[in-house]
Amino acid sequence: MMSPASGGASNAQVVHNAEPTRPVSPLHALIQAGVSLARDAKMLLTPAGLHGAALECGWVALQIAIYPWGLLTETHDHVDRYGVADLPPARRALVTGDVEAAGTPILLVHGMVENHAIFTVLKRQLLRRGFGRVISINYSPLTNDIRAAATELSAEIEAIVAVTGYERIHVVGHSLGGLIARYYVQRLGGDERIHTLVTLGTPHSGSELGRLVPVQLCRQLTPGSDLYLELQEPTHRPNTRFVAYWSDFDQLIVPHTNARIDHPDLSARNVLVHANGHLALPINGRVAHEIAALLSQLDADGTTLRPGITTLPARTT
Repeated sequence: MMSPASGGASNAQVVHNAEPTRPVSPLHALIQAGVSLARDAKMLLTPAGLHGAALECGWVALQIAIYPWGLLTETHDHVDRYGVADLPPARRALVTGDVEAAGTPILLVHGMVENHAIFTVLKRQLLRRGFGRVISINYSPLTNDIRAAATELSAEIEAIVAVTGYERIHVVGHSLGGLIARYYVQRLGGDERIHTLVTLGTPHSGSELGRLVPVQLCRQLTPGSDLYLELQEPTHRPNTRFVAYWSDFDQLIVPHTNARIDHPDLSARNVLVHANGHLALPINGRVAHEIAALLSQLDADGTTLRPGITTLPARTT
C-alpha cells in the first residue's frame, strides 16, 4: 500500500457512520464557507500555504489555456505488446515485474466543468512509470445528475472491458468524477468492474458551497442530500479498494474533511495532502508517485485479467 503524503496523515478503514445533516440555510452555508476560507487565509502566511496558493493559481491559468485542447476526444490504439525492448527502464521494470498490473487499464474521470486536460500531468507520469493503458474521457459539462452520469460511466467502462480483455480496471476521479465513480461502485454494481478507485478532492460528504447554487447537481452535492443519504445506506462489502486524497487547503470542499470517505462497509483509506489547492491535486508529484505505487500492487485475490489473456495491451499515446 501507499505511504502517507508528506506533511499529512492517513487513516485506514474509517468505520464511523455519518449522521444525516439537518437543513442549513444558504446564509448559514455562506457563513461556514467564510469561516473555512478565513482559516485558509491564515495558512497563506506560511511557506507551505504560499507555495500551495501559487501552484493553484499557476495551474488554473494553464488549465484555461489548454482547456480547448481538452475538448478534443482522445484516440487510443489497441495493439498487443509482445516485447519490452523499446521501453525505458522505469516502464520495463513494471512490465517485467507484473505484466497484469502494468496492463490493467486506468480510467481518469474529470470533475465539474472540466475536461480530460486536467489529467495532462498525471497521465504522463503514470505512463512514464510503466502503465500501458491510461485512458481519459470527457463527459458533458452540462451534467446535472450524478446518478445519470454514473450510468453513462458504466457504459464507458463496459466498452473498455470489451476492448482490452480485462474484467476489472482502476479509476482515478478528480472532484465530481470521483463521486460519480463511487456511486457506480456502491449502487450500480461497479465493484465487479473497478478494482481500485482513487479520488482527488471529491466531496464524499458534500460541500456547503453547493447550497449557494440553485441547480439540481449542486443540490445533490449539499451535505445531507438524498444522494448522500443513499450512499450512507448499508451495502455489501464491495471488492473495490478506495483511496481518498483530501486537502486542508481545498477551496471548494467546505468543510475540507468532507473529502474523506466515511462509511463502515467500504475498505477506504484517507490521505491528507497539506496546503494543496483543489485543482492542483492531480499535478501533485507525491500523489502521483503514491497512486503509481498502489496500482502496481494487485492484492492476492484481486486479479483484473481475464483467464487466458497473457499479453500486455498497447500503451496509450
